[in-house]
Amino acid sequence: MTEEERSGSVEFTVKEILHESGRVAPVMVVKSKSGDTVMMIAAEGCFVGQRVYFGANAPVNVGNVLPLGRIPEGTMVSNIEGRLNDGGRYVRSAGGYATVVSHTPGGVLCQFPSGGIKTFPEGCRATVGIIASGGIVEKPMLKAGSNYHKYKARSVKYPRVRGKAMSPYAHPHGGGAHPTGGRPVGRNAPPGQKVGIIAPRRTGRTKK
Repeated sequence: MTEEERSGSVEFTVKEILHESGRVAPVMVVKSKSGDTVMMIAAEGCFVGQRVYFGANAPVNVGNVLPLGRIPEGTMVSNIEGRLNDGGRYVRSAGGYATVVSHTPGGVLCQFPSGGIKTFPEGCRATVGIIASGGIVEKPMLKAGSNYHKYKARSVKYPRVRGKAMSPYAHPHGGGAHPTGGRPVGRNAPPGQKVGIIAPRRTGRTKK
């Protein structure tokens, strides 16, 4: 946060709204009068040409970035900083928002989408509003190929085959006529081998 942001606010103009393949929410490119360019996660309702403000004295409007200590209780915020000037670490996915619950001497309480409440320092900044593209999770995939490319952009392996559907050479759960199987594995087995019954107290059939 610059000195100008601490004492007042800096005006930016939204120049472009972009899609990044590695994330679901859109990002917007904003530019200040001095020529500084910043990329930030777009809030729902933002548009090209909109003026957004960064700073302690910025109005509490959608898209503006303010310290949590200056945001009224009950306001929906997103992209919250966990530590001062870290750029935002919490509530960054599409359609996500947290609610400012209360201001206390120990910090600002925010309620997450999960229902959990976390305390943040008053100086941590947050964007006012909900993250855009909230309906993306309702979009049907229609075919497996679309899902494959979606996960590939995020470096996630898809599809993920169940171990018990594999052959014995490919996975400890594979093969056999007992689908719940899986051989016992030692406590000190390396990662990848440690699946199924880990370090069982006993093996074999139970004595009558």
